[in-house]
Amino acid sequence: MKNVAIIPARSGSKRLKDKNIKLLNGKPLLAYSIEAALQAEIFDQVMVSTDSEEYSEIAKAYGAQVPFLRSERNSSSQASSWDMVREVLDFYRNKGMEFESFCLLQPTSPLRNVDDIQDAYRLFEERKAVSVISVCETEHSPLWCGHLDGEGSLEGFVSEENISQRQELKPFYRINGAIYIVNIKEFEKNSFLYRKGSYAYIMEQKRSVDIDDIQDFEYAEFLSASRRL
Repeated sequence: MKNVAIIPARSGSKRLKDKNIKLLNGKPLLAYSIEAALQAEIFDQVMVSTDSEEYSEIAKAYGAQVPFLRSERNSSSQASSWDMVREVLDFYRNKGMEFESFCLLQPTSPLRNVDDIQDAYRLFEERKAVSVISVCETEHSPLWCGHLDGEGSLEGFVSEENISQRQELKPFYRINGAIYIVNIKEFEKNSFLYRKGSYAYIMEQKRSVDIDDIQDFEYAEFLSASRRL
């Protein structure tokens, strides 16, 4: 099976300036995903999709391919990740290169490691999956969450049943954004991936930090520096 790793690194992050190249313990954020993908040794291409010449040069320095700069249409904050993926697949197809699967590795998940990628891909092959998407257990059960009215009343906030059965509640999981492995033929039929034939790869919470703001970044930096992974 021919596989391509796609690492999206759009410039212009608003909440955390130049997030994808911000130095995490001395290394650009996107470098962690590039190195993990290369070390996994399961991809025919490890490429970075970016709209920035600066990001492109950094990506190449760490061993990734950057065969083109992302189109203006797919460089806005409104563009979806799947539109970007289609652009990548179309580029390679026009060059005569076809892949059977792609693996989306977001730079904002720098603590995902080589074993995670290899194990997720093994699950993908064993299940002959439409997709394998990484998840982790939620920090708090959504059954302990609710809406508040204008007066802050807790009436109906949680159910009495959930309170009384707290120790027996099944765990909830959330998508952690670290790994998306997808069968390309199935993706081109239907890009909604949470369906029959799609499976979860469960990661530990400590490797599931998804960096969106400075607090996330500092927490990832702490975990990485203290080797608590």
